[in-house]
Amino acid sequence: MFAFGGTTVFVIALVAVILVLFSLLLLRRAEDDPLGKRIEEYAAREEAVSIEEIELSLPITDRVFVPLLRGIGNFVTRLAPQSTLERTAHELELAGSPRNLSPALFWASRGLLAVFMGGLFLLMMIRFNVDPSKRLLYTLLFVVVGFFLPQLWLRSLISRRQQEIVKALPDALDLMTICVDAGLTFDGAMAKVDEKWDNALAREFGRVIYEMQLGKGRRNALRDMVDRMDVPDVTSFVASILQADQLGVSIGKVLRIQSEQMRIRRRQRAEEKAQQAPIKMLFPLVFLIFPSIFIVLLGPAGLQIARSGALESLGS
Repeated sequence: MFAFGGTTVFVIALVAVILVLFSLLLLRRAEDDPLGKRIEEYAAREEAVSIEEIELSLPITDRVFVPLLRGIGNFVTRLAPQSTLERTAHELELAGSPRNLSPALFWASRGLLAVFMGGLFLLMMIRFNVDPSKRLLYTLLFVVVGFFLPQLWLRSLISRRQQEIVKALPDALDLMTICVDAGLTFDGAMAKVDEKWDNALAREFGRVIYEMQLGKGRRNALRDMVDRMDVPDVTSFVASILQADQLGVSIGKVLRIQSEQMRIRRRQRAEEKAQQAPIKMLFPLVFLIFPSIFIVLLGPAGLQIARSGALESLGS
């Protein structure tokens, strides 16, 4: 069919370059404080160097690709509707602000990946002499796939983060209940969860404490936390806390009741997934495992029958 060899190596190398570029541009680990890191690097050098030398010592991704992506992001910001950027910003917050991506950078990454994938498969179809009438259709197909891949990645991050929050909430409420019974305030209990654990829920509690230290009211900070999570269990918990605070009910009693309810919900979800497991296992069993078993069990018998000539005697 196709002549492989050097062409295959070229295609594999091109795919690898595109995947590396996408990883560097979209999934690169953003620095929390790049200015402070550069100051530390400058102070650690024994010889006096200029800022230009420090800039040249940075990786090529920080000097070339990231500024290019930011320039495209600024261009996207001027063209994209404000409602679209706000919706993307909300989705990035639900995902936990992965890699400190801004909405403009995320949309720029989607556009770059779409162009890369479309160009890659167009070159492949030209090299393999695909029918010209089908090239445009296939190219558009892979452009669409490349455009929506980052969105699927973002949705998976949102789902994974929400599941992590749901699993951690009952244990966090238990710890907060113990802290409140020991004499800490509700804010101190949230700070203790942030201090002891390192997960999405603990980081959100820490952000609430930080916002309150900056002057934001507890009610507004908790409501903003609910918007950043979009988890029904957290919404119910925050609503109970705000109502108890307004009515003067004991916070420790509310935390104890909420913890018990969250554990019951977690147990019910586990039972629901256990009941769904046989149905989900049906399709892999029928289409993957059973055919393999039949081949292993009946294959030798079929070969023996074919070698013995029994089929030919039956046919005659």
